Amino acid sequence: MSSEVQKGKKRGKGQYLGNAKRHRGGRQLEVGMQGILITCNMNERKCIGEAYSLLTEYGDLLYGAEKLCDKEDNLSGSEEEEDDDDVEAALKKEVAQIRTSTEKNLCRFQSIESGANNVVFFRTLNVEPEKLVHHILKDLYTTKKRKTRVILRMLPVTGTCKAFPEDLKKYADTFFQPWFKVPNKGTYQIVYKARNNNHMNREEVIKDLAGIVGSLNPENKVDLTSPEYTVVVEIIKNVCCLSVVKDYTLFRKYNLQEVVKSAKEEKPQEEAADDGKEQNKEDPPVGPDA
Repeated sequence: MSSEVQKGKKRGKGQYLGNAKRHRGGRQLEVGMQGILITCNMNERKCIGEAYSLLTEYGDLLYGAEKLCDKEDNLSGSEEEEDDDDVEAALKKEVAQIRTSTEKNLCRFQSIESGANNVVFFRTLNVEPEKLVHHILKDLYTTKKRKTRVILRMLPVTGTCKAFPEDLKKYADTFFQPWFKVPNKGTYQIVYKARNNNHMNREEVIKDLAGIVGSLNPENKVDLTSPEYTVVVEIIKNVCCLSVVKDYTLFRKYNLQEVVKSAKEEKPQEEAADDGKEQNKEDPPVGPDA
């Protein structure tokens, strides 16, 4: 089989598997990004391939088939600046044009370096990460059809900020409002995980975030059994990833391997000691008094 045929057959995944080789020296997870955080069992390269297939399948269902990325886009109109534009206005226009051009050249899903082993981050464009991931988990939970082998958990990342206490508190005060600010309210829990970071204190972060949720509406209450919302805090190096998700317990902590198991498969595990490596890595859910 010729190399051209092989490339043609692998064209879709190849773009992303190629990124797996290059992304360690390329773009990394940074503040301001949205996307999906995916944990895996040692094989990051295969994880990227599985994730791309899964995200593309459900992304096309929710948002329509993705058009090929337009690599020939240029900064239209940049040569038609008015002579009397001042420097600041011209600079703002150029930045906006560059941003628009860049977004047009980006694909819906792009794997980038997360900053931690066995963790893959997919930056998303024109996608609602929480909606997409919930849709995937709901379908897998309903059909019990296993579609991945190495992917463990799939967590949406709706917002990111610097992983420092003051930055997090300032960001969370606005970020939480759609779910918890009057007249909105709900029961909640907070789950926390930090990787390659030793300057954020788990107890302090949880206390700060719970305080913010309470200040937005005193009727927001902690529920560690069956909460309406789960605040997911994932810290990698100096970036804090945040999301507020539904059905976290029902969907087995958003674990793709666990959510497809039948009741018969789950019962023996509940009776036995929990020896799942990935589950043991996550700190237990807590409320403000933990």
